[in-house]
Amino acid sequence: MTEEIETSKRTSPPTDEKEDVAVPKKAKVDDKENNEPSSLSKTHAYGKLILFGEHFVVYKVPALVGAVAAYTDCSIEVVDVDESDDVKKDKGDESKTGNDTGIVEIIDNRPAVPNYKTKKAEEGKKAVDLVLNHFKIFGKVKLTFGGNLCCASGIGASAAQVVALARAVKQTLPQFATLTDDEINAAGYEGEKGYHGTPSGIDNTAATFGGLLKFQRTEGEPIFEKKKLKEPIRIVYASTGITSSTIEVVDDVRAKKEADPAWFDALLKKYCDIVSKGEKVLEDGNIKELGKLMDENHKILQDLTVSCDELDTLVVAAKKAGAIGAKMSGTGRGGLMLCIVGCEETQNAVADALEKIAPQVWKTSFQ
Repeated sequence: MTEEIETSKRTSPPTDEKEDVAVPKKAKVDDKENNEPSSLSKTHAYGKLILFGEHFVVYKVPALVGAVAAYTDCSIEVVDVDESDDVKKDKGDESKTGNDTGIVEIIDNRPAVPNYKTKKAEEGKKAVDLVLNHFKIFGKVKLTFGGNLCCASGIGASAAQVVALARAVKQTLPQFATLTDDEINAAGYEGEKGYHGTPSGIDNTAATFGGLLKFQRTEGEPIFEKKKLKEPIRIVYASTGITSSTIEVVDDVRAKKEADPAWFDALLKKYCDIVSKGEKVLEDGNIKELGKLMDENHKILQDLTVSCDELDTLVVAAKKAGAIGAKMSGTGRGGLMLCIVGCEETQNAVADALEKIAPQVWKTSFQ
């Protein structure tokens, strides 16, 4: 997975939303899991950055994705609740909702960019219910989500949440103690349907297994392959501060595809050529060529209409400051921009430039 070297930020835009908008400071892999209980550390599920594959991966072509070191964790408490509590109650980041699995109280302590948890609240409740239904858990439970992964569109926060929940089920309930990672990944995929409608499976796979992965959907089980790099690749990623709806963006791309199949197929062909070359240059350690391919991929995503002015501005700023390649990462129309750099000095320079225009900026590396 990527090693979180350092986190930097500037003041975020004012917001009336009552949520923790702080970004983790210096999240490190070898940090003894921040001295948290061992049972909680075993629920960790990681964020991710898509190197190549946004939107096209839904249509069963390969994608390359790297997990980040920052994580979401989850604890489960089985509680006794009166039936009269089977009512939705919103208060800050706490919610209590009646659903197919019983009464579920959710306390969301994850750090997040402004408005993320408000906009995603209903999708999140649905995702949680899908995971609990998947395991046929019909009791009354209290869930607490935490960790140091800052929730933002593009980082895979939704997948990290549902995979952390699946891991917590394994850790907490004896009847699920033998769950395998594949079974946890399958539960995460079910939960992702609450956020994404028809998820690609790439986010929950990265959240479950970590590392740098090649991923491809099939008619059956998805194919994923762990990739090894000759040496770490330094990256910087930055948030636009905009939270987009994955369901809405994916549905819009699908509508455009159906309205003009030839247009979409031409873009898909270009993308397949890029991801094929990208896999080879990663194996060869040729980051200059990797950067060129990232630039080309961003242009394709612009043509796909999933980029936006804010993302394009971050891409231009990163390149101007010395990034080898830069592109949007994730759903798009907000969310994150990702770039690669050649050395620590350039990494710092790019991060400094982005901090002037982005709400949050992170420095890390693909390992």
